[in-house]
Amino acid sequence: MTGDMIARAQAVLRSNDRGGYTVPTDRLYPFQWNWDSGFVAMGFSTFDEGRGFAEIETLLRCQWPDGLVPQIVFHAPSDDYFPGPEVWGTGRLPPTSGITQPPILATAVRRMLDHATDRTAAEARAGALYPSLHASHRWWHAARDPAATGLVATLHPWETGMDNSPAWDAALARVPTATRAAIRRRDTAHIDAGMRPRGAEYQRFIHLVELYRDCGWQPAAMLARTPFRVADVGTNAILLRAERDLAALAARFGRPAETAEIAARIARLERGLARLWSPAHGVFLSRDLIAGAPIAVATSAGLLPLFGQAATPAQVAAMVATLHRWESMVAHPVPSTAPDDLRFEPQRYWRGPVWAIVNWMIAEGLAASGEPALAASLHAATRALIAAGGFSEYFDPRDGAGIGGGTFSWTAAILLLLDAGAR
Repeated sequence: MTGDMIARAQAVLRSNDRGGYTVPTDRLYPFQWNWDSGFVAMGFSTFDEGRGFAEIETLLRCQWPDGLVPQIVFHAPSDDYFPGPEVWGTGRLPPTSGITQPPILATAVRRMLDHATDRTAAEARAGALYPSLHASHRWWHAARDPAATGLVATLHPWETGMDNSPAWDAALARVPTATRAAIRRRDTAHIDAGMRPRGAEYQRFIHLVELYRDCGWQPAAMLARTPFRVADVGTNAILLRAERDLAALAARFGRPAETAEIAARIARLERGLARLWSPAHGVFLSRDLIAGAPIAVATSAGLLPLFGQAATPAQVAAMVATLHRWESMVAHPVPSTAPDDLRFEPQRYWRGPVWAIVNWMIAEGLAASGEPALAASLHAATRALIAAGGFSEYFDPRDGAGIGGGTFSWTAAILLLLDAGAR
């Protein structure tokens, strides 16, 4: 990897730095996003360890008293994004959204700690973050799996991070399109509408926001009233990985009772994820918790149990075969939807494009699952995508063209992580 590419990746993070937090990209996403900040922190830590920790510290200062880490923190006003604080109405200062995103933060903190050169500073900052990270995980289980089934629920497509995945089509169809707020989309002013969620999807997204606002953002009321309740395989796999990383942090900073509590949650999640395996699809599937049935759509999220270290050797082999099959149908891995699925759209956000963060998580899982050669191949493919397509939000799996937003923070962060891993 050339020094010029590394310098450019660092420059992307610096240019998107707003003083303690990083926007995903200028104008299109002008605030701080939860899981973006986890990847950004890891990227920063490859050349500025203190700034990496600061990213997560800034986010967790806006954690809710019950432990929820919000999806968005509106640190400064901007008219470039909808819905803004007035639509969410959470009453928080600074304003935040009222939902969350996949919990990557404990994984980020453990990685930054384990790779730190300034051990003393990293130990102090990771130790200070540990209680908030544990509170976040407790929130996930208490608010989203109160019956202790082993699968946490997500109540909005935005919470999955994969907003318009075809996996949500049927569940989202139950959500009315009526909204009280006048929808003033800003994304399609910056990005071609063919690369973004459709209008009806957006109406349903906003309907859910208004429903939860009417619930006062109370978890029990939200669970009871929502028409959209799914066990997202990606979120559950990322949470399992984060619990494993939190357990490592607890061994340094926690108490024995907390270590035992985390171990019990890990065991529960392992049992829950095991129920999502689909031999017919060669991936794990999400589950519609209202319909009580698997969601028969194969997506890249279905490979993330590799990242969570939740797959048996036979399942790993099957997922490797799935990856090879998908690769035979596109020029660049890993498409976000199976390329032979009729719902595959190679340029529309999470319905087909390649995302560098997902590639990185899958590769991390492959390496930990006895597939180092395939992990290295996916690393190389991801580096090549970014070298050719720039620091784009996502990439067309057919020709590798960079699409979506440009100068994207988490794409730059992934290139820096790949470079650090190769050294």
